[in-house]
Amino acid sequence: MIRVTELRLPLDHPEADLRAALLRRLGVSDAALRSFNVFKRSHDARKKTAIVLIYTVDCEVDGEAAVLARHAGDVHIKPSPDTRYRFVGHVPADWHAGERARPLVVGFGPCGLFAALVLAQMGLRPIVLERGKEVRERTKDTWGLWRQGVLKPESNVQFGEGGAGTFSDGKLWSQISDPRHLTRKVLTEFVKAGAPEEILYVAKPHIGTFRLVGMVEKMRAEIESLGGEIRFQQRVVDVLIEAGGIRGVTLETGEQLAADHVVLALGHSARDTFTMLYERGVFMEPKPFSIGFRIEHPQGVIDRARYGAAAGHPVLGAADYKLVHHASNGRAVYSFCMCPGGTVVAATSEENRVVTNGMSQYSRNERNANAGIVVGINPQDYRQDGLTEGPVSPLDGMAFQRHWESRAFELGGGGYMAPGQLVGDFIRGQASAVLGTVEPSYKPGVHLTDLGRREHASLPLYAIDAIREALPAFERQIKGFNMPDAVLTGVETRTSSPLRITRGRDWQSLNVRGLYPAGEGAGYAGGIMSAGVDGIEVAEALGRSMLGLVDPAA
Repeated sequence: MIRVTELRLPLDHPEADLRAALLRRLGVSDAALRSFNVFKRSHDARKKTAIVLIYTVDCEVDGEAAVLARHAGDVHIKPSPDTRYRFVGHVPADWHAGERARPLVVGFGPCGLFAALVLAQMGLRPIVLERGKEVRERTKDTWGLWRQGVLKPESNVQFGEGGAGTFSDGKLWSQISDPRHLTRKVLTEFVKAGAPEEILYVAKPHIGTFRLVGMVEKMRAEIESLGGEIRFQQRVVDVLIEAGGIRGVTLETGEQLAADHVVLALGHSARDTFTMLYERGVFMEPKPFSIGFRIEHPQGVIDRARYGAAAGHPVLGAADYKLVHHASNGRAVYSFCMCPGGTVVAATSEENRVVTNGMSQYSRNERNANAGIVVGINPQDYRQDGLTEGPVSPLDGMAFQRHWESRAFELGGGGYMAPGQLVGDFIRGQASAVLGTVEPSYKPGVHLTDLGRREHASLPLYAIDAIREALPAFERQIKGFNMPDAVLTGVETRTSSPLRITRGRDWQSLNVRGLYPAGEGAGYAGGIMSAGVDGIEVAEALGRSMLGLVDPAA
């Protein structure tokens, strides 16, 4: 196979033009081109009046070696890489599972899902422990918070089958280094579970919440068909550690499960579990994360700013954006988890606290675009303003998050209403009283207030000042971004885990053998794709340990 990159064609090109462009680039006849498929399709909208599609194509041609030799100096014509997934090993025929404790996977978000799937495909019959409910029951509970303001602390946006990624835009791209093409493994498994095949080639694939629900169920069924076991509403309340190694876990019911190999795929909101692990001496350290607001604009404003007259084109879909501003106070302000044609959702998992996040369906056809506008913070910020007391702890970031989430609940007036403010009022420093043209999508609802008042702000003042400076700067990149009646909704605090459960090169905890911290909660991923890849790699490391295989990278 030959891979051809940077094939550029007009936005509305006829289908036959792609084949013709491929033939011209390769310099071969139509008869010599046996087959081809699109590996990737993106677009270049820098010139709005002449938006082009950019293709990467894999093809089979007669005389492949001669074609490659003829184009030896062309960086855009190379042999296609082998993206097939190869398992590190499988359980041998004489394997006696009863003689060895089965591996445990704690958490069933994207990381735990792929860790369990790969372990099951290797024949290791994992047991998954998920504190929340199966995905459809969990969806009902989550809608209960959005529609009736009733929070179930163990079944919500954060906890339950599918993890936090189930209620998101379903983004399936990442900037992680991927020399082994593990992202392809993730995408392929999703397609097997019912995702549209276009996620294999579009530049920024996404799925959306409703489609994710059915896919997660199918992947659960595959794990179970391979001997794995999924246990819902099973919260781990203790770990059993002996002589520096994991020996099992204790459930809230009092049941103990023996295991010498445990994957911790907790998610970034498992605060009680983080506390328990810290008290048991599992090594962890604080890490940076970001805090801010959600911002909403009419999706049409973003589409026109990004695509001009081509706004609304079905190939382009709803436009997104990525923005960064370095504020004069030294803080970086950036857009986070941008959701085209989506909604702002209530994402708390603790009572009397307000947390926002963004979500889109596959269609991305809601009226508003939303994104987090967040400010990077560091562990030294956690102790400002006397928010925590006593010795410095890796748990300080959790206390910091809780403080601002409780403040948001108070400013929202209770009932999980979120505090909000019009962008124009926020910049001028005055409270908002009446909405403009933008209707906020957050449910249970938005209470207009002053997010940035100095004496009782919704975020640290350095964050308020940085965001206030950034919004006009973003207007220079996206016309209309600074529109006065765009809406800010607070607060976004769970952009990533506030701590890292540090692991070594063998993927195990630095001080507890057999314990494999993984995914977002452990501080090693950010989003569905990177969490899924991390789950695969941790499963491989665990599998090598159980099967007595040598890591070729060691």
